Amino acid sequence: MAMSGAEQSGTFALGDRQVRRLGFGAMQLSGPNVFGPPKDRAAALAVLREAVASGVNHIDTSDYYGPHVTNQLIHEALHPYPDDLVIVTKVGARRGSDGSVLEASSPKDRADDTLVDVLAQDGIAYVPFFPLGGGFTQLQSSTLSDVAQRLRATPAQIAIAWLLRRAPNILLIAGTSSAVHLRENLTAATLRLPDDALAALNERR
Repeated sequence: MAMSGAEQSGTFALGDRQVRRLGFGAMQLSGPNVFGPPKDRAAALAVLREAVASGVNHIDTSDYYGPHVTNQLIHEALHPYPDDLVIVTKVGARRGSDGSVLEASSPKDRADDTLVDVLAQDGIAYVPFFPLGGGFTQLQSSTLSDVAQRLRATPAQIAIAWLLRRAPNILLIAGTSSAVHLRENLTAATLRLPDDALAALNERR
């Protein structure tokens, strides 16, 4: 399913709301290992405000980020909330006093390819967990690096562009605590992947 650069940076229905396909994941706004407060609270608040000011209207969070920390930051930075802002939360996990996650899911991989296509046919959004590998693993691929070097982009930007082109129902929640990385992520939505680069990336199973 091929999409142009304009289409891949468009919107998708999430319930009765239209959200931009490149959203923001709040997990990295909390402290190390997603536990406790951020090292720089002002910077975390600034990243949230810049994301929304840049057009992001889909924020993913969870009560066990911190715990409670990211939800408090979102409230402090953005309340009163814009009418079009959609805040999505996850349930089903708790944090131990040592910061451990007592119940959690594993990161997503290519095993859900068929599911993504079926959901797209039915107009159901698919939000991949750790779309760029997350804070615990590093996204690595020689093909990804080669394409990034050729297009003068970062591997993360190429991964975002590929995921947005993969299917129109994929909503990304790439998170960061850095304003610089936020801008890089948002720029990725405008990247146009040449057909040969797309074919090479599709072969990575």
